[in-house]
Amino acid sequence: MVDAVIWGLLLFLLIYDPIFGYRDFQKFKVDVQVNDRARMTFYKQTIIGLWVPTIVILLLVAFSGITLGDIGLSLPTFNFEPLGTIPSMIALGIGLLYFLFVTYFILGFHFNSKVRAELTKKKKEEWDRSVISPILPVTAEENKRWNYVSITAGLTEEVIYRGFLIFALLYLFPSLSIWIVIVLAAILFGLAHTYQGFLMGVVRTSVFGVLFCTIYISLDSLLPLIVLHFMVDYIAKLGD
Repeated sequence: MVDAVIWGLLLFLLIYDPIFGYRDFQKFKVDVQVNDRARMTFYKQTIIGLWVPTIVILLLVAFSGITLGDIGLSLPTFNFEPLGTIPSMIALGIGLLYFLFVTYFILGFHFNSKVRAELTKKKKEEWDRSVISPILPVTAEENKRWNYVSITAGLTEEVIYRGFLIFALLYLFPSLSIWIVIVLAAILFGLAHTYQGFLMGVVRTSVFGVLFCTIYISLDSLLPLIVLHFMVDYIAKLGD
């Protein structure tokens, strides 16, 4: 039964976002031109689409021998053995720098007019060339719901694409190298962002997936990544 659920979830991850998520985004880009509620509807669909597999994963944990720690829901601790000390330290160093970078812009946007102006200018340039700009919130109501999307993505995507996916791949294919598991998990994470385009969506997100997977394994915990993921999604709306 456990194997069947795990295979079902993997099949869902291979199909839902890469195919149906891409299709839904194409419909959304047309709908948002004429429908003032299109973003609110899209946000709701995104939240539901992320929570459904997450709830299934949590139910699997509740009714099987899988523990919360197996999917990364535990306090962080240094665990350099699986990847080696040097790769783990490099990943943690990059992650720390990225955290400081994101923190600087979030705090600066709220408390420093120069940083706010700089971020607003960069976001305007990004808006003009980004294929996903229609997603970003415009009204106060949309901004509020975007916060829920950010919280949802920060929690659920880490549980799905790091905690569960790495556990599932190692559970089903125990002889696989941990680095192959990281690459496969990162590619699936990238495919979930097909709607953002190939380079900016699949490739860039896959690269971030490798980094986040490496940090997760090095800390044996998703908790720091959940916070960082939320911050990254939150900063996307700043400056609009």
